[in-house]
Amino acid sequence: MTQPHHTSDASPNEIAAGPLAVLQRIRGNRPMPTMDERCEMCGEAIAEEHSHVVNVGTRSLMCACRGCYLLFTAENAALAYRAVPERYLSFPSLEIGPAQWDELQIPVGVAFFFYNSQLGRTTAFYPSPAGATESELPLGAWEELVAGNAELATLLPDVEALLVRRHDPSVPGLRSSPAPDDGADSSSLAASVDDTVECYLVPIDACYQLVGKLRTLWRGFDGGRDAQNALDAFFDDVRTRSRPAKSDSAPPASTDWTNIEPST
Repeated sequence: MTQPHHTSDASPNEIAAGPLAVLQRIRGNRPMPTMDERCEMCGEAIAEEHSHVVNVGTRSLMCACRGCYLLFTAENAALAYRAVPERYLSFPSLEIGPAQWDELQIPVGVAFFFYNSQLGRTTAFYPSPAGATESELPLGAWEELVAGNAELATLLPDVEALLVRRHDPSVPGLRSSPAPDDGADSSSLAASVDDTVECYLVPIDACYQLVGKLRTLWRGFDGGRDAQNALDAFFDDVRTRSRPAKSDSAPPASTDWTNIEPST
């Protein structure tokens, strides 16, 4: 049997045959990574400011070009992915007293609530040094609050959230005003801030962007000054984007959560 003939002038870049060679060729043929944003569905280049879709089953967000985004905007269809809307609403007439907030059992001054169609219930998350932390406490108090404020029922499942912020320096973590300097009188600070609550309907991706930003800035017990400043800037932007919700407007048909079919 004739053996393969090897010559000393073989290219040093030649890769010997075998499984390793196949893997090396595959790796070598891959396009160089790019810093450009890409649609995670079709690979098309997208702008830095772009739309997102939610994988309903895994709760993951995916960057999407406009064409792919529009494929998943049907509100009443049973889809595995749903386009994240871009609307912002404010609820200026909403009042949540200290006792009601305490019943929600959220340990910090900021939280967001959304209806998870896979679980069939409302879930709550709040910022923490670890990112978005789910509150596993009963949310019956929140359901009662929504029942008493019909305009809160306008959000769409999975893709929109009710973002709530309590302005009370006595609430630990991410207070509504800057942390006092060392030696400052905390009682005078508490007296200068109203115990009020802001509530907005926002896209779910905005909530995750917020907690991701805060996670990178969090310092100490209450988040620190940098996290507080980022939170203030975020809510300034939300206020600018929001328009008042109409209390007499009927919620979209897809918010009849009991009739939503599981995604496939």
